[in-house]
Amino acid sequence: MESPAMDAAASLVAELIGNGVRDLVLSPGSRSQALALAAVRAADDGRLRLHVRIDERVAGFTALGLARETGVPAAVLCTSGTAVANLLPATMEAFHSGVPLLLLTADRPPELRGVGANQATIQPGMFAAWVREQIDAPVPGRGDGDGDWSGLAAHAVEIAMGADAAHGLPGVAGPVHLNLPSREPLSGAHPTVGITAGEAPRRPPAEPLVLERGPRTVVIAGADAGPDAEELAHAGSWPLIAEIVSGARFGRQVVHGYRELLSDAELGGRIERAVVFGHPTLSREVVRMLGRADIEVIAVRRGGEDLDLNGRTTATAAVAVAPGAGDREWLGVWLAASAGRAVDLSERAPDQEGLASADPGARREAVAAELAAVRRPLDRELLVDAVWRATWPHDRLMFGSSRLVRVADAVLGGKKVPVHANRGLAGIDGTIATATGIALGSQAGGAPGVTRVLLGDLAFLHDAGALLLPPDEDEPRLQVIVGNDGGGTIFDGLEVAATADRADLDRAFYTPHTVRLEHLALAYGWEYQRITTRTALDQALTTPAGGRQLIEVPLAR
Repeated sequence: MESPAMDAAASLVAELIGNGVRDLVLSPGSRSQALALAAVRAADDGRLRLHVRIDERVAGFTALGLARETGVPAAVLCTSGTAVANLLPATMEAFHSGVPLLLLTADRPPELRGVGANQATIQPGMFAAWVREQIDAPVPGRGDGDGDWSGLAAHAVEIAMGADAAHGLPGVAGPVHLNLPSREPLSGAHPTVGITAGEAPRRPPAEPLVLERGPRTVVIAGADAGPDAEELAHAGSWPLIAEIVSGARFGRQVVHGYRELLSDAELGGRIERAVVFGHPTLSREVVRMLGRADIEVIAVRRGGEDLDLNGRTTATAAVAVAPGAGDREWLGVWLAASAGRAVDLSERAPDQEGLASADPGARREAVAAELAAVRRPLDRELLVDAVWRATWPHDRLMFGSSRLVRVADAVLGGKKVPVHANRGLAGIDGTIATATGIALGSQAGGAPGVTRVLLGDLAFLHDAGALLLPPDEDEPRLQVIVGNDGGGTIFDGLEVAATADRADLDRAFYTPHTVRLEHLALAYGWEYQRITTRTALDQALTTPAGGRQLIEVPLAR
């Protein structure tokens, strides 16, 4: 049976692959059947990695994780109606984080819109505020020459990568929405379409803003900053204030205990210029500093809204340092103050060398220390330290928007580790799904490494549906570590904790629960461990059994 929808879908999928798309996340549905079948055919031919999820919200965040890790657009495909609305949270995060994402939403033809047809709603413009571009495509097979989808995929990839200077967004990536209506028959015989894999267009090189030497400068690395922030700090001989989620907390310029130092009049009070990479979200001190009218702020824009907290921030796509000598005195003062504030948790970790020593005295001391450690319950500091120490450059680490990420930011030292976090909007939704996408992207082609996601119990429960994976897809190496304190104790740090009654806090904010996480793990086919000691945690983290593991760490409220 001839199907114009099938012909258009096959050509669109081939064009996506030809423009560098390698991953497509699919949620099943009727109106999207032609696109789904075209994706399955391409996957069977080895041209596309297809990931099927029954929940569109999970599908959206899985695609977000894939695009975060690979740096090229991942596509997410769904049917019409409420399915489309479930993509909104991931779309918002992609927009604010500058992640290239392609939203492929099937739709009814125009004559079935606004007349009460089943599963028909107002899809064009649904993501208007959070996409780089939206296109309501013509209906295939109209017969008037308007039903051609050719060129749509190439254009969408170009815009999502920020490679189209004509749109005024050079270098700024983000989501693109293709709304794809079709008429019956919705599928038919698959046409013969040649598929040639290509590469996604790269962002055009931006003319850097040259930073003159002289002003007392700090480099701020927020979420998604990446190693560029460390490179600039090194080139300029400037202090580097790097959030734990920045991927830039390494090198000799890293400042420890930065919150207190920014509040110090002799250090933070003397800053004249701040160069910001990424999106800083983890401390009020950084936000307060960036809002000061007496500081020149240079924000390197990568996505979302311009960062302009003081009303006079300069946005740029790239920066460089003018030739000349660095201000050694300024850097030296910061590093001297930083050295006294570095948190060392090594004495709280097991002495593996001592335990294996041939010296009886050294071994006795190590055993005594280990027995003391066994008796001491795990706390948040020990938990984040164990995960940080177990993670290396070939691994990936994802932080949820939980209390643990702030503890990690306060106590962890420098280490060059690939770190991810959904800090564009700092929501708790989609954490496990995003981490799954990161794992799938980083482990494609047999690459080594483990993806670890560290989050609280509420963030875990919010995304429990992401634990479900199809049995016929490759199982990623993924460790989900849940610090379970039985509710949302992150609210302890907010004003409401000092003003509301305890009963009201429990009911409306902490939301205590008694969920048995091991039952969830078993239901979804995950390996489960409940761990209460540092020794057992180190062993679980560093000797993963492969596949999917859920590690629950009880924490005191």
